[in-house]
Amino acid sequence: MRVHPSSIVDPHAEIADDAEIGPFCHVHGGVRIGAGTRLLGHVVVTGNTTLGAGNVVHPFAVIGGEAQVRKGARGTRRGLEIGDHNVFRENVTVNTSSGDGATKIGSHNLFMAGCHVAHDVSVGSRCVIANGVQLAGHVVVEDWVTFGGLAGVAQHLRVGESAFVAAGAMCERDVPPFVIMQGDRARVRALNVVGLERREVPAGSIASLRRAFAALFGARASDVSFDDAVRALDRLDPWVQILAGWLEDPVRAVRPTKRGARPRHG
Repeated sequence: MRVHPSSIVDPHAEIADDAEIGPFCHVHGGVRIGAGTRLLGHVVVTGNTTLGAGNVVHPFAVIGGEAQVRKGARGTRRGLEIGDHNVFRENVTVNTSSGDGATKIGSHNLFMAGCHVAHDVSVGSRCVIANGVQLAGHVVVEDWVTFGGLAGVAQHLRVGESAFVAAGAMCERDVPPFVIMQGDRARVRALNVVGLERREVPAGSIASLRRAFAALFGARASDVSFDDAVRALDRLDPWVQILAGWLEDPVRAVRPTKRGARPRHG
């Protein structure tokens, strides 16, 4: 373990032998830092926080700060669990949970400067969270999601896999998988074709998702109810199965306020 002499590391912190602690960092007791993880400088890691292997944390990030809740955090664990090979850029803040659970972040994510991950949030893997994005408490973000700058997601909402939340979008409803969400208040605008292609989803499956999207949100979608449109989806394709199953989950508030707008294909 390489620790710069200007840094303060609590002796009760567990740090891998090849981790690097740069100048003016503060690592509190109870923190666990995995192999090859680097704190570049002026980083605070606190709380019951686990950082996996190969993470990079840039200056002035605070990882594991207490949940920002008015009544105070409850429980004894109040953890933060972070996987491997994530990058946290300048001034990122990630809070621990508000109870006995954990805020959870997967692997291979990029958190750009100034974004905030609140208490009890779950972020999957291979996501890009752009500058200034705000994820409120208990939000769930699935794998391969991309956020544009300054987007916001209200508490307890879910963002489906391979969705694109456009810059400045203010989400007060769940974001279905594979779509582009845009606006204030945000609504579904198009199928995220570019994101699906980058994920190497087969062309035939993208074509099936286009047809499903048109049935759900296209120009003639208002001819039938949203529930009937979901039930009528052709589920032979596994990617359409994912979308249909997600929309049928009763806990998700995905019913659109406006339908029938002509989609703009990405």
